[in-house]
Amino acid sequence: MQIWLGILVILVMVYLLAKRYETRMVLFGTGMALAIIAGKPMGAFASFTKALQDWRILEPIVASMGFAMVARVTSCDKHLIALLANALRKAGPFLIPGAIFVTAAINSSLTSAAGVAAAVGSILIPLLMAAGVHPSAAASAVMAGTFGSNYNPGHVHTVLVADLAQKTPMDVLAVQSVPLTIALVIGAVSLTAVTFYLKENKGYDLKVSNAASDLDSLKINYLYTIVPMLPLIILILGTTKAVPVLQMPVSHAMLIGVLVALVVTRSNPAKVSEAFFKGFGESFGHIFGIIVTAFVFVDGMNALGLIKALINTMTTSPAIAKLAAALGPWALAVISGSGEAASIAFNKAVSAHASQFGLDTVHMGSMATLSGAIGRTMSAISGATIICAGFAGINPLEIAKRNAPGMVIALIVTYLILMH
Repeated sequence: MQIWLGILVILVMVYLLAKRYETRMVLFGTGMALAIIAGKPMGAFASFTKALQDWRILEPIVASMGFAMVARVTSCDKHLIALLANALRKAGPFLIPGAIFVTAAINSSLTSAAGVAAAVGSILIPLLMAAGVHPSAAASAVMAGTFGSNYNPGHVHTVLVADLAQKTPMDVLAVQSVPLTIALVIGAVSLTAVTFYLKENKGYDLKVSNAASDLDSLKINYLYTIVPMLPLIILILGTTKAVPVLQMPVSHAMLIGVLVALVVTRSNPAKVSEAFFKGFGESFGHIFGIIVTAFVFVDGMNALGLIKALINTMTTSPAIAKLAAALGPWALAVISGSGEAASIAFNKAVSAHASQFGLDTVHMGSMATLSGAIGRTMSAISGATIICAGFAGINPLEIAKRNAPGMVIALIVTYLILMH
Protein backbone atom coordinates (compact mmCIF):
# COMPACT_ATOMS: atom_id res chain seq x y z
CA MET A 1 0.00 0.00 0.00
CA GLN A 2 2.81 2.41 0.90
CA ILE A 3 4.54 1.78 -2.44
CA TRP A 4 1.40 2.63 -4.40
CA LEU A 5 0.82 5.78 -2.35
CA GLY A 6 4.42 6.76 -3.10
CA ILE A 7 3.91 6.24 -6.83
CA LEU A 8 0.79 8.38 -6.68
CA VAL A 9 2.73 11.17 -4.93
CA ILE A 10 5.44 11.02 -7.61
CA LEU A 11 2.82 11.27 -10.37
CA VAL A 12 1.45 14.36 -8.63
CA MET A 13 5.00 15.74 -8.56
CA VAL A 14 5.36 15.26 -12.33
CA TYR A 15 2.02 17.01 -12.84
CA LEU A 16 3.07 19.97 -10.68
CA LEU A 17 6.39 20.30 -12.52
CA ALA A 18 4.54 20.22 -15.84
CA LYS A 19 2.33 23.04 -14.54
CA ARG A 20 5.53 24.99 -13.78
CA TYR A 21 5.19 25.11 -10.00
CA GLU A 22 8.43 26.12 -8.27
CA THR A 23 10.86 23.22 -8.76
CA ARG A 24 12.55 23.27 -5.35
CA MET A 25 9.24 23.52 -3.52
CA VAL A 26 7.83 20.57 -5.47
CA LEU A 27 10.89 18.35 -4.93
CA PHE A 28 11.12 19.12 -1.21
CA GLY A 29 7.37 18.73 -0.69
CA THR A 30 7.37 15.40 -2.53
CA GLY A 31 10.32 14.13 -0.50
CA MET A 32 8.60 15.13 2.74
CA ALA A 33 5.35 13.46 1.68
CA LEU A 34 7.22 10.23 0.85
CA ALA A 35 9.03 10.34 4.22
CA ILE A 36 5.71 10.77 6.04
CA ILE A 37 4.17 7.84 4.16
CA ALA A 38 7.20 5.76 5.14
CA GLY A 39 6.64 6.66 8.79
CA LYS A 40 9.83 8.77 8.98
CA PRO A 41 8.58 12.36 8.93
CA MET A 42 11.86 13.79 10.23
CA GLY A 43 13.80 11.98 7.49
CA ALA A 44 13.26 14.87 5.05
CA PHE A 45 14.95 17.31 7.44
CA ALA A 46 17.86 14.93 8.03
CA SER A 47 18.31 14.59 4.25
CA PHE A 48 18.23 18.37 3.88
CA THR A 49 21.05 18.75 6.42
CA LYS A 50 23.11 15.98 4.85
CA ALA A 51 22.80 17.47 1.37
CA LEU A 52 23.88 20.92 2.56
CA GLN A 53 27.11 19.43 3.86
CA ASP A 54 28.21 18.12 0.44
CA TRP A 55 30.85 20.76 -0.26
CA ARG A 56 32.58 18.62 -2.92
CA ILE A 57 29.67 19.39 -5.23
CA LEU A 58 29.03 22.91 -4.00
CA GLU A 59 32.55 24.36 -4.43
CA PRO A 60 32.98 24.09 -8.23
CA ILE A 61 29.37 25.09 -8.93
CA VAL A 62 29.35 28.33 -6.92
CA ALA A 63 32.83 29.27 -8.16
CA SER A 64 31.76 28.80 -11.80
CA MET A 65 28.62 30.89 -11.40
CA GLY A 66 30.55 33.56 -9.51
CA PHE A 67 33.03 33.80 -12.38
CA ALA A 68 30.18 33.99 -14.92
CA MET A 69 28.78 36.98 -13.05
CA VAL A 70 32.21 38.66 -13.08
CA ALA A 71 32.46 38.11 -16.85
CA ARG A 72 29.09 39.84 -17.18
CA VAL A 73 29.74 42.92 -15.01
CA THR A 74 33.19 43.53 -16.56
CA SER A 75 31.57 43.30 -20.05
CA CYS A 76 33.98 40.54 -21.08
CA ASP A 77 31.02 38.43 -22.15
CA LYS A 78 29.72 41.32 -24.30
CA HIS A 79 33.03 41.55 -26.16
CA LEU A 80 33.08 37.79 -26.75
CA ILE A 81 29.49 37.88 -28.06
CA ALA A 82 30.35 40.83 -30.33
CA LEU A 83 33.41 39.04 -31.71
CA LEU A 84 31.48 35.87 -32.51
CA ALA A 85 28.46 37.78 -33.85
CA ASN A 86 30.68 39.73 -36.25
CA ALA A 87 32.15 36.46 -37.50
CA LEU A 88 28.62 35.10 -37.87
CA ARG A 89 27.73 37.87 -40.32
CA LYS A 90 30.17 36.32 -42.78
CA ALA A 91 28.72 32.82 -42.43
CA GLY A 92 26.55 33.02 -45.55
CA PRO A 93 24.59 29.76 -46.02
CA PHE A 94 25.97 28.56 -42.68
CA LEU A 95 24.26 31.38 -40.81
CA ILE A 96 21.87 29.16 -38.81
CA PRO A 97 24.44 26.47 -37.84
CA GLY A 98 26.84 29.29 -37.04
CA ALA A 99 24.32 30.86 -34.66
CA ILE A 100 23.87 27.52 -32.90
CA PHE A 101 27.60 27.01 -32.38
CA VAL A 102 28.17 30.62 -31.34
CA THR A 103 25.46 30.24 -28.70
CA ALA A 104 26.93 26.91 -27.54
CA ALA A 105 30.42 28.42 -27.29
CA ILE A 106 29.18 31.31 -25.16
CA ASN A 107 26.99 28.93 -23.12
CA SER A 108 30.09 26.90 -22.24
CA SER A 109 31.24 29.89 -20.23
CA LEU A 110 27.90 31.43 -19.18
CA THR A 111 26.24 28.20 -18.10
CA SER A 112 22.67 29.35 -17.45
CA ALA A 113 20.42 28.44 -20.39
CA ALA A 114 18.03 31.29 -19.62
CA GLY A 115 20.95 33.66 -19.02
CA VAL A 116 22.64 32.92 -22.32
CA ALA A 117 19.29 33.07 -24.13
CA ALA A 118 18.85 36.60 -22.78
CA ALA A 119 22.44 37.76 -23.38
CA VAL A 120 22.93 36.17 -26.79
CA GLY A 121 19.34 36.18 -27.99
CA SER A 122 18.99 39.94 -27.65
CA ILE A 123 21.76 40.32 -30.24
CA LEU A 124 21.77 37.24 -32.45
CA ILE A 125 18.01 36.88 -33.00
CA PRO A 126 17.57 40.41 -34.40
CA LEU A 127 20.84 39.99 -36.34
CA LEU A 128 19.57 36.80 -37.98
CA MET A 129 16.21 38.39 -38.72
CA ALA A 130 17.97 41.39 -40.30
CA ALA A 131 19.85 38.92 -42.51
CA GLY A 132 16.50 37.65 -43.81
CA VAL A 133 15.98 34.67 -41.50
CA HIS A 134 12.40 34.13 -40.32
CA PRO A 135 11.85 35.01 -36.60
CA SER A 136 10.88 31.41 -35.74
CA ALA A 137 14.06 30.03 -37.30
CA ALA A 138 16.23 32.73 -35.70
CA ALA A 139 14.87 32.02 -32.21
CA SER A 140 15.16 28.26 -32.75
CA ALA A 141 18.82 28.60 -33.72
CA VAL A 142 19.73 30.36 -30.47
CA MET A 143 17.67 27.92 -28.43
CA ALA A 144 19.35 24.92 -30.10
CA GLY A 145 22.72 26.03 -28.75
CA THR A 146 21.66 26.36 -25.13
CA PHE A 147 23.02 23.03 -23.97
CA GLY A 148 26.64 23.97 -24.67
CA SER A 149 26.87 24.54 -20.91
CA ASN A 150 27.70 20.86 -20.59
CA TYR A 151 31.19 21.65 -21.92
CA ASN A 152 31.88 23.52 -18.67
CA PRO A 153 33.62 21.38 -16.01
CA GLY A 154 31.96 23.46 -13.30
CA HIS A 155 28.46 22.77 -14.58
CA VAL A 156 26.18 21.22 -11.98
CA HIS A 157 25.63 17.93 -13.85
CA THR A 158 29.30 17.39 -14.67
CA VAL A 159 30.25 17.95 -11.04
CA LEU A 160 27.47 15.70 -9.76
CA VAL A 161 28.31 12.80 -12.08
CA ALA A 162 32.01 13.15 -11.24
CA ASP A 163 31.18 12.96 -7.53
CA LEU A 164 29.00 9.86 -8.00
CA ALA A 165 31.71 8.12 -10.05
CA GLN A 166 34.57 9.30 -7.83
CA LYS A 167 36.19 10.90 -10.87
CA THR A 168 37.20 14.45 -11.77
CA PRO A 169 34.88 16.72 -13.78
CA MET A 170 37.39 16.62 -16.64
CA ASP A 171 37.13 12.80 -16.67
CA VAL A 172 33.38 13.19 -17.18
CA LEU A 173 33.89 15.77 -19.93
CA ALA A 174 36.22 13.37 -21.72
CA VAL A 175 33.28 10.95 -21.99
CA GLN A 176 30.40 13.30 -22.75
CA SER A 177 32.08 15.93 -24.97
CA VAL A 178 31.96 13.74 -28.10
CA PRO A 179 28.24 12.84 -27.93
CA LEU A 180 27.51 16.43 -26.90
CA THR A 181 29.29 17.78 -29.97
CA ILE A 182 27.56 15.27 -32.22
CA ALA A 183 24.19 16.22 -30.71
CA LEU A 184 24.87 19.90 -31.45
CA VAL A 185 25.85 19.07 -35.04
CA ILE A 186 22.70 16.98 -35.50
CA GLY A 187 20.58 19.80 -34.10
CA ALA A 188 22.26 22.29 -36.44
CA VAL A 189 21.86 20.12 -39.55
CA SER A 190 18.25 19.28 -38.73
CA LEU A 191 17.20 22.88 -38.01
CA THR A 192 18.93 24.06 -41.19
CA ALA A 193 17.06 21.44 -43.20
CA VAL A 194 13.73 22.38 -41.59
CA THR A 195 14.42 26.06 -42.23
CA PHE A 196 15.22 25.46 -45.91
CA TYR A 197 12.16 23.23 -46.29
CA LEU A 198 9.90 25.92 -44.81
CA LYS A 199 11.74 28.58 -46.87
CA GLU A 200 12.55 30.50 -43.69
CA ASN A 201 16.27 30.88 -44.38
CA LYS A 202 15.92 34.15 -46.34
CA GLY A 203 13.49 36.80 -47.45
CA TYR A 204 12.43 38.18 -44.07
CA ASP A 205 12.74 41.96 -43.91
CA LEU A 206 13.60 43.63 -40.61
CA LYS A 207 15.87 46.43 -39.47
CA VAL A 208 18.51 45.53 -36.92
CA SER A 209 17.46 46.25 -33.32
CA ASN A 210 19.37 48.61 -31.07
CA ALA A 211 21.01 45.69 -29.22
CA ALA A 212 22.35 44.24 -32.46
CA SER A 213 23.33 47.59 -33.99
CA ASP A 214 25.35 48.40 -30.86
CA LEU A 215 27.83 45.76 -32.07
CA ASP A 216 28.92 48.11 -34.83
CA SER A 217 29.86 50.85 -32.38
CA LEU A 218 31.62 48.52 -29.92
CA LYS A 219 35.39 48.52 -30.24
CA ILE A 220 36.24 44.92 -29.44
CA ASN A 221 39.02 44.38 -26.92
CA TYR A 222 40.49 40.99 -27.78
CA LEU A 223 41.93 40.49 -24.31
CA TYR A 224 38.40 40.84 -22.96
CA THR A 225 37.17 38.10 -25.33
CA ILE A 226 39.67 35.60 -23.91
CA VAL A 227 38.62 36.07 -20.28
CA PRO A 228 35.27 34.16 -20.36
CA MET A 229 36.98 31.12 -21.89
CA LEU A 230 40.15 31.28 -19.75
CA PRO A 231 39.14 28.85 -16.94
CA LEU A 232 38.11 26.23 -19.49
CA ILE A 233 41.41 26.67 -21.36
CA ILE A 234 43.35 26.31 -18.10
CA LEU A 235 41.51 23.12 -17.15
CA ILE A 236 41.97 21.54 -20.59
CA LEU A 237 45.70 22.33 -20.66
CA GLY A 238 46.12 21.02 -17.12
CA THR A 239 44.07 17.85 -17.51
CA THR A 240 45.72 16.86 -20.80
CA LYS A 241 49.09 17.59 -19.11
CA ALA A 242 50.02 19.86 -22.00
CA VAL A 243 50.93 22.34 -19.24
CA PRO A 244 51.26 20.21 -16.07
CA VAL A 245 51.53 23.23 -13.78
CA LEU A 246 47.91 24.07 -14.69
CA GLN A 247 46.50 20.91 -13.12
CA MET A 248 44.08 22.26 -10.53
CA PRO A 249 40.51 22.02 -9.19
CA VAL A 250 37.71 23.68 -11.15
CA SER A 251 37.19 26.33 -8.47
CA HIS A 252 40.84 27.43 -8.64
CA ALA A 253 40.64 27.93 -12.41
CA MET A 254 37.52 30.05 -11.93
CA LEU A 255 39.25 32.19 -9.30
CA ILE A 256 42.20 32.73 -11.66
CA GLY A 257 39.67 33.83 -14.26
CA VAL A 258 38.25 36.36 -11.79
CA LEU A 259 41.73 37.77 -11.04
CA VAL A 260 42.63 38.01 -14.73
CA ALA A 261 39.32 39.76 -15.46
CA LEU A 262 40.10 42.25 -12.71
CA VAL A 263 43.59 43.00 -14.11
CA VAL A 264 42.64 43.04 -17.80
CA THR A 265 39.58 45.24 -17.42
CA ARG A 266 41.04 47.39 -14.62
CA SER A 267 37.64 47.24 -12.96
CA ASN A 268 36.86 48.39 -9.45
CA PRO A 269 37.97 45.50 -7.16
CA ALA A 270 34.97 46.04 -4.89
CA LYS A 271 32.63 45.81 -7.89
CA VAL A 272 34.25 42.57 -9.08
CA SER A 273 34.17 41.08 -5.58
CA GLU A 274 30.52 41.99 -5.19
CA ALA A 275 29.70 40.43 -8.57
CA PHE A 276 31.55 37.21 -7.77
CA PHE A 277 29.73 36.68 -4.50
CA LYS A 278 26.42 37.67 -6.04
CA GLY A 279 26.85 34.88 -8.60
CA PHE A 280 28.10 32.65 -5.76
CA GLY A 281 24.93 33.29 -3.77
CA GLU A 282 22.53 32.96 -6.70
CA SER A 283 24.01 29.59 -7.67
CA PHE A 284 23.73 28.40 -4.08
CA GLY A 285 20.09 29.39 -3.89
CA HIS A 286 19.00 28.17 -7.31
CA ILE A 287 21.29 25.45 -8.65
CA PHE A 288 22.53 23.93 -5.39
CA GLY A 289 19.02 24.41 -4.03
CA ILE A 290 17.74 22.02 -6.68
CA ILE A 291 20.43 19.48 -5.74
CA VAL A 292 19.50 19.70 -2.06
CA THR A 293 15.77 19.29 -2.66
CA ALA A 294 16.40 16.50 -5.16
CA PHE A 295 18.39 14.74 -2.43
CA VAL A 296 15.40 15.08 -0.08
CA PHE A 297 13.16 13.62 -2.80
CA VAL A 298 15.49 10.68 -3.49
CA ASP A 299 15.86 9.91 0.23
CA GLY A 300 12.07 9.89 0.49
CA MET A 301 11.98 7.29 -2.28
CA ASN A 302 14.63 5.31 -0.44
CA ALA A 303 12.65 5.39 2.80
CA LEU A 304 9.67 3.85 1.01
CA GLY A 305 11.76 1.22 -0.74
CA LEU A 306 10.99 2.64 -4.18
CA ILE A 307 14.65 2.96 -5.15
CA LYS A 308 15.35 -0.63 -4.10
CA ALA A 309 12.39 -1.88 -6.14
CA LEU A 310 13.51 0.18 -9.13
CA ILE A 311 17.07 -1.09 -8.89
CA ASN A 312 15.91 -4.70 -8.57
CA THR A 313 13.85 -4.28 -11.74
CA MET A 314 16.74 -2.73 -13.62
CA THR A 315 19.20 -5.35 -12.36
CA THR A 316 17.15 -8.09 -13.98
CA SER A 317 17.14 -6.12 -17.25
CA PRO A 318 20.01 -3.68 -17.85
CA ALA A 319 18.25 -2.69 -21.09
CA ILE A 320 15.53 -1.07 -18.96
CA ALA A 321 18.15 0.91 -17.05
CA LYS A 322 19.71 2.12 -20.30
CA LEU A 323 16.36 3.24 -21.70
CA ALA A 324 15.39 4.86 -18.42
CA ALA A 325 18.58 6.97 -18.45
CA ALA A 326 17.67 8.26 -21.91
CA LEU A 327 13.89 8.55 -21.77
CA GLY A 328 13.24 9.45 -18.11
CA PRO A 329 15.06 12.82 -17.84
CA TRP A 330 14.19 13.65 -21.48
CA ALA A 331 10.45 13.18 -21.02
CA LEU A 332 10.34 15.08 -17.72
CA ALA A 333 12.39 17.94 -19.19
CA VAL A 334 10.05 18.21 -22.19
CA ILE A 335 6.92 18.44 -20.05
CA SER A 336 8.39 20.53 -17.22
CA GLY A 337 10.85 22.73 -19.10
CA SER A 338 13.61 21.95 -16.59
CA GLY A 339 16.50 19.70 -17.55
CA GLU A 340 18.18 20.25 -14.19
CA ALA A 341 15.51 18.77 -11.93
CA ALA A 342 15.03 15.72 -14.17
CA SER A 343 18.71 14.85 -14.59
CA ILE A 344 19.78 15.58 -11.01
CA ALA A 345 17.00 13.46 -9.51
CA PHE A 346 17.67 10.57 -11.89
CA ASN A 347 21.42 10.61 -11.35
CA LYS A 348 21.11 10.66 -7.56
CA ALA A 349 18.47 7.93 -7.55
CA VAL A 350 19.66 5.60 -10.31
CA SER A 351 23.04 6.46 -11.87
CA ALA A 352 24.64 6.20 -8.42
CA HIS A 353 23.91 2.44 -8.63
CA ALA A 354 24.98 2.00 -12.27
CA SER A 355 27.50 -0.74 -11.41
CA GLN A 356 24.64 -2.96 -10.19
CA PHE A 357 23.22 -2.91 -13.73
CA GLY A 358 26.59 -3.71 -15.27
CA LEU A 359 26.92 -0.10 -16.45
CA ASP A 360 29.51 2.62 -15.99
CA THR A 361 28.46 5.51 -13.74
CA VAL A 362 30.03 8.19 -15.94
CA HIS A 363 28.35 6.90 -19.10
CA MET A 364 24.96 6.47 -17.44
CA GLY A 365 25.20 9.80 -15.65
CA SER A 366 26.25 11.55 -18.86
CA MET A 367 23.31 9.98 -20.68
CA ALA A 368 20.88 11.29 -18.09
CA THR A 369 22.54 14.72 -18.19
CA LEU A 370 22.41 15.07 -21.97
CA SER A 371 18.91 13.60 -22.27
CA GLY A 372 17.62 16.21 -19.82
CA ALA A 373 19.37 19.00 -21.74
CA ILE A 374 18.04 17.72 -25.07
CA GLY A 375 14.52 17.50 -23.64
CA ARG A 376 14.68 21.08 -22.33
CA THR A 377 15.91 22.32 -25.72
CA MET A 378 12.72 21.05 -27.39
CA SER A 379 10.37 22.10 -24.59
CA ALA A 380 7.85 24.86 -25.31
CA ILE A 381 7.71 25.89 -21.63
CA SER A 382 11.43 26.14 -20.88
CA GLY A 383 12.46 29.54 -19.55
CA ALA A 384 15.10 29.87 -22.28
CA THR A 385 12.53 29.01 -24.97
CA ILE A 386 10.15 31.67 -23.69
CA ILE A 387 12.95 34.27 -23.65
CA CYS A 388 14.00 33.45 -27.24
CA ALA A 389 10.36 33.55 -28.37
CA GLY A 390 9.97 36.97 -26.73
CA PHE A 391 12.89 38.44 -28.68
CA ALA A 392 11.47 37.04 -31.93
CA GLY A 393 7.85 37.97 -31.14
CA ILE A 394 6.56 34.43 -31.71
CA ASN A 395 4.78 31.61 -29.88
CA PRO A 396 7.30 29.40 -27.95
CA LEU A 397 5.66 26.35 -29.54
CA GLU A 398 7.14 27.42 -32.91
CA ILE A 399 10.63 26.95 -31.47
CA ALA A 400 9.77 23.55 -29.99
CA LYS A 401 8.36 22.30 -33.30
CA ARG A 402 11.47 23.29 -35.27
CA ASN A 403 13.99 21.90 -32.80
CA ALA A 404 12.12 18.68 -31.96
CA PRO A 405 13.17 16.57 -35.02
CA GLY A 406 16.87 17.22 -34.49
CA MET A 407 16.69 16.77 -30.72
CA VAL A 408 14.92 13.40 -31.05
CA ILE A 409 17.58 12.19 -33.50
CA ALA A 410 20.29 13.58 -31.19
CA LEU A 411 18.79 11.66 -28.25
CA ILE A 412 18.87 8.39 -30.19
CA VAL A 413 22.45 8.90 -31.38
CA THR A 414 23.60 9.93 -27.89
CA TYR A 415 22.03 6.76 -26.52
CA LEU A 416 23.83 4.61 -29.10
CA ILE A 417 27.16 6.25 -28.25
CA LEU A 418 26.95 6.23 -24.46
CA MET A 419 24.87 3.14 -23.72
CA HIS A 420 26.11 0.64 -26.31
